[in-house]
Amino acid sequence: MRQTRDMESARLLATLADEGALLAAAAQRAGTDAEIPTCPGWRMRDLLRHTGAVHRWAATLVAERHTARQPMTGGPKLDSTELISWYRDSHHRLVETLASAPPDVQVWTFHPAPVASPLTFWVRRQAHETAVHRVDAEGADGEAPVSGTSAIDADFAVDGIDELLRGFHARSTSRVRTETPSVLRVRATDADAVWTVRLSLGPPSTTAGEVADSDCELAGPADQLYLALWNRRPVPRIVGDESVAALWLASSAIG
Repeated sequence: MRQTRDMESARLLATLADEGALLAAAAQRAGTDAEIPTCPGWRMRDLLRHTGAVHRWAATLVAERHTARQPMTGGPKLDSTELISWYRDSHHRLVETLASAPPDVQVWTFHPAPVASPLTFWVRRQAHETAVHRVDAEGADGEAPVSGTSAIDADFAVDGIDELLRGFHARSTSRVRTETPSVLRVRATDADAVWTVRLSLGPPSTTAGEVADSDCELAGPADQLYLALWNRRPVPRIVGDESVAALWLASSAIG
């Protein structure tokens, strides 16, 4: 079991390393003044400052073994090539910190997604943070958000959907609430993965697997569904009560 957990962390860490490099490359191509259509109001400089600041915050939490939340500072007032270099350094610092941390390091985490350890939590969270923002960066000024070598692996996408549904939306801060209880099914059609999401006045309750009946299903290939659930593209297929889908899509954005 320990070997399996270590292999999982190693795969996620490799993905984090690749995604950060792709993000920086996209920023280099588009320039820091490029608009980010998937993040209305942002330009590339805003995305780099945000993502780099998150990287440094996570690296500090792990490196200094903080067991309580710490404040996160914003990115610097650098721009152009200096800002891109700062982002590359932030990303490198994060990867090196996570790679060198002991597997049993105790550090604060912020949602209850089922993972093996706090270190695995941070490797996983930063891999998905970076992947989604890499897609944002590659979509700057009309570039295709998913194509070629920058495509999202189906297994990684499934993991990200699981983190979003069973992690972020298990928190009391989830805004997906309804007076009319309903059941939403989320299905990755190319990965044999399905989740059942029960909606009510409380936070959504999600289990892996499906129930016999649901009010609505969101479905599609794992990579497309992953981006749709992160509000980066439309849901590939909606079946059933579209008002349930509309509720989810209108209130599930993560701030």
